[in-house]
Amino acid sequence: MKYMGYKYKIKCGQKTANCVKVSQVAFLASLIFLLVSSISFLTINNTAFAETIAEREARLKAELAQVEIEQKQTEISLRQAQSQTASISRDLLILNTQIKQSQLSIKAKNLLIESLGRDIGVKEKNIASLSDILDAGRESISQMVRKTYESDAISLPEVLLSGKTLADSFVEVDQYVSVQDSLKSTLEHTQNVKVQTEDAKEDLSKRRDQELDARAGIERDKKKIESLEAEKKIYLSASKSTEKGYEGILAIKQAKASQIRAQLFALRDTAAIPFDKALQYANEASKVTGVRPAFLLAILTQESNLGKDTGSCLVSNIETGDGAGKNTGNIFEQVMKAPRDTYPFKAITDRLGRDWKTIPVSCPTSAKYYLGRGFGGGMGPSQFIPSTWELFKEKIGSLLGIAGDTVDPWNAKHAFMATAVYMRDLGAGSGTFSAERNAACKYYSGSNCIPGRKPANVFYGDSVMAKAESIQREQIDPLQGF
Repeated sequence: MKYMGYKYKIKCGQKTANCVKVSQVAFLASLIFLLVSSISFLTINNTAFAETIAEREARLKAELAQVEIEQKQTEISLRQAQSQTASISRDLLILNTQIKQSQLSIKAKNLLIESLGRDIGVKEKNIASLSDILDAGRESISQMVRKTYESDAISLPEVLLSGKTLADSFVEVDQYVSVQDSLKSTLEHTQNVKVQTEDAKEDLSKRRDQELDARAGIERDKKKIESLEAEKKIYLSASKSTEKGYEGILAIKQAKASQIRAQLFALRDTAAIPFDKALQYANEASKVTGVRPAFLLAILTQESNLGKDTGSCLVSNIETGDGAGKNTGNIFEQVMKAPRDTYPFKAITDRLGRDWKTIPVSCPTSAKYYLGRGFGGGMGPSQFIPSTWELFKEKIGSLLGIAGDTVDPWNAKHAFMATAVYMRDLGAGSGTFSAERNAACKYYSGSNCIPGRKPANVFYGDSVMAKAESIQREQIDPLQGF
């Protein structure tokens, strides 16, 4: 007999039946021994790894501490430079300091990735080992339960009539008592392994998110450095003998800022507003929810773009939710899920003094997200379905300083706050790349961004994060100071 690389030989006498049972008990005993030994080995092995990791972490912490000191010094230098009188030399100093800040940020994140990299590899191996031990423990428990049940099912008269000697019977009873004791021990060990496995998986997920956040941060810092270097070249090319060149640069930046502010920011099923107003609403919502303005603007931009693809519909039957395309006239069954959303939809439009038959909502999609089909019914820029809006209206109204019943899904300011509140509840308030990306995926389909999982929502999260980066770099940053 061979199990987990060990060989176990059993010699039997003349009593074959008794030999079989004794051999099974012996096998289970050996399995228990191997299970406990494996758990002990893994614990020892983890300790050895922990010592190695501790040594490495000591070095990385020392390097990171030095980087943090340099970052603080750079921050002081930046504040000093910004306090100087406006000039080309001052702005060049600011640019150089900001470049150094980004470089130090990249260095710090690379140190973090180095720290996480080994830990992730070790934890992946440990989880695999723990999973193997857990499977072995479950199998041994299953076998012991069956054997214990078989033993308990045999009555004393059956034992006496079996033809076995009383001594043989007592030997088997002792063997099975041992199995029952071992069963209890194995159950405890297996439960401990299960807890260890779940904890390890949760910790691994957090570390992978940390690594993802660090890598995304490095890419942002690299792009920022490129932008700062390009701006630096403009200043270096300007005339240093007069202020004419400097004034020209400021005039160009001011003109660009004015152009950005005047740009129309598209909103789904609602009139577009100037970007300056959109940013104002985003900043106001950010102050009370913690959701980053650029991310909030990216979500609403994504929804507006989706509206162009899927179009808008009108509900024609409040009882069934059926309707048709607003511009195409194409008939759709259950534009809105009835009665879950149709009745709240009517209630919302009635209290806002609107006719539900004329209010556009999102059309159904072919994507199968809920119960095998994709419903439409999303309202306004934030695309809340009516039943969800009713759950959030009081919270939204409280942050806006108005009554919940007066909150309007098609009002741009209200829609910004609604989206921010919902994104905060989905975890975006922490501001990390992984948290925002997962919040975007949940906003779209209800689940985190998990590649290969249905619904396939990763594209939405990736698209939102790309838009957020673009909005921050190309629209929000150029407005700073102007």
